[in-house]
Amino acid sequence: MDHKIKAWLNDIVIAINQIKEFAPKEEDLKDLKTRFAVERNIEIIGEAMDRILKVEPNILITDSRKIVDTRNRIIHAYENVSPRILWLIMDQNLPVLYKEVEELLTQ
Repeated sequence: MDHKIKAWLNDIVIAINQIKEFAPKEEDLKDLKTRFAVERNIEIIGEAMDRILKVEPNILITDSRKIVDTRNRIIHAYENVSPRILWLIMDQNLPVLYKEVEELLTQ
């Protein structure tokens, strides 16, 4: 695996771990600083995925393009990102992403 891709995959793992640490429960997102920390880490995940897709567009990560789109939504349409949306991402999407990235890193 390309060393740059491996570094970006590691960035995704770190960001997911930080999100889990900052907000293990949905109500944690009511705190503005926690919400901003989660948003920032989702932005990092999306940016890393965008960089990966430029090098390896066929990488086997579910909804890889949607991950980048989510980053763009948080940055450009921030007024439409609620704590509930963040929690759904954290609860439903990040566990799948984490598993897939870990599998890629062990190959």
